[in-house]
Amino acid sequence: MKYDIKITKTTEPKNKPQDESKLGFGKVFTDHMFIMDYNDEQGWHDGRIVPFGPMPIHPASTVLHYGAEIFEGMKAYRTVDNEICLFRPMDNIRRLNDSAERLCLPLLDEEGCLDILKTIVEIEKDWVPKAEGTSLYLRPYMFGNDPHLGVHAVHNATFVVICSPVGAYYAEGINPVKIAIESTDVRAVKGGTGYAKCGGNYAASLRAGQKAELAGYTQVLWLDGVHRKYIEEVGSMNVMFKVDGKIITPELTGSVLPGVTRRSCIALLKEWGYEVEERLFSVQELFEAAKNGKLEEAWGTGTAAVVSPIGQLFYEGEAYTVSNNLIGEVTQKLYDNLTGIQWGKIKDEHNWIVKVCNG
Repeated sequence: MKYDIKITKTTEPKNKPQDESKLGFGKVFTDHMFIMDYNDEQGWHDGRIVPFGPMPIHPASTVLHYGAEIFEGMKAYRTVDNEICLFRPMDNIRRLNDSAERLCLPLLDEEGCLDILKTIVEIEKDWVPKAEGTSLYLRPYMFGNDPHLGVHAVHNATFVVICSPVGAYYAEGINPVKIAIESTDVRAVKGGTGYAKCGGNYAASLRAGQKAELAGYTQVLWLDGVHRKYIEEVGSMNVMFKVDGKIITPELTGSVLPGVTRRSCIALLKEWGYEVEERLFSVQELFEAAKNGKLEEAWGTGTAAVVSPIGQLFYEGEAYTVSNNLIGEVTQKLYDNLTGIQWGKIKDEHNWIVKVCNG
């Protein structure tokens, strides 16, 4: 089903960034945003695209007091043929609904949600940057909006999509990053909300992230919350390792986010003939491989950075250099192929690309 969408265009369009090489990530926003409301009686209703700006919210709103909030991250790309396209958008929509179910938020019709995304992207197509390595980041999110206190399932909700032209997520770009393995704080546990993309998971990561940043590290690599020994994911990415010719990535046990880029990397790696193991992988096994020279490459995967090589791992006072702090061959190949498909430089053999409009 398609949702009705009322469109009100801004009368005061903003100036677009002149130097796309300095976009950064999530700092600039487009002219418009999508908003839609939900209540138990009407379901989803009043879908509208309006000028970007503040939204009124009740001081007792559920999201402010109980964290009833979920979100997604995805991108629109301007291809070499000047088409505006999305990458695997239905995967993000289905994950959004999985997150909604976990937090007792209302589900969205999949086809209707895709139509919303395509509509807002087409309206904002002139904001899709042209420079190498840039894209239009889309942030769909939903929050509980009941106007009274009390812990309960959500009866009123709001769904929003905002857009931001972006460059590289990390200042390092595709250069290797330094990762600190966290041994005190935990991000999530099985049975919790680890597999959902909700704000609470990220709020819980901030203290360790700040500590790592102060020590000169870019991100935190999380261990499982029960045994504190099995590797789970990096703060904003899934993680993969090339050990003695095999690819190892933590299995999805319910506390790890099922990344769309992760899934895409696994598909490509298997096509290229690599043995991919999705399993429990302990930090002890990782550093034993590092010590005996079998750890050949390490990288993170995610929508924001696509593929990010890991050049150094730090754990309990010891630092280990990976791949001589250089981009590994497999890491580079994954990055080149994924971005090649996304920007239309490589033919899409997987039906991952969804065209929105001509640029």
